[in-house]
Amino acid sequence: SDVPAIDFIYKLQEYAGAPRRKRSDKKGTWPGRKQVWRRYDADGRMAGDRIALDQASAPAAASAGEEPLLHCVMRNGRRLAPSPSLDEIRSRAKRELERLPENLRRLEPGANYPVEVGEELIKLADEVDSRARQR
Repeated sequence: SDVPAIDFIYKLQEYAGAPRRKRSDKKGTWPGRKQVWRRYDADGRMAGDRIALDQASAPAAASAGEEPLLHCVMRNGRRLAPSPSLDEIRSRAKRELERLPENLRRLEPGANYPVEVGEELIKLADEVDSRARQR
């Protein structure tokens, strides 16, 4: 097609401080601001992620040894820190690839990575759905 296209999709998750959610079949989204928490095994390899509401589970995650993956880089249209250099980006990518579980590093067929959805996020989705049905 010669029609210009965009290669990303924007889905509103919060508006005016209120959580929002897309509920289409097989395209549903989780409402509100989120954080992804990563846990590691004893060897320092990635063991799984948990998607949760932003800040809602920070104390529990920290005590469970989970590490937050999302970090604010802009506020009010301004970067909070300088962009990393290309060497820094390469080093981080290499370090993170080394932390992948072996079956994912080898791209084994059927390899998967566990991702959980936090209970508070499931509860918020139910509340948003309930409000939408009442309208």
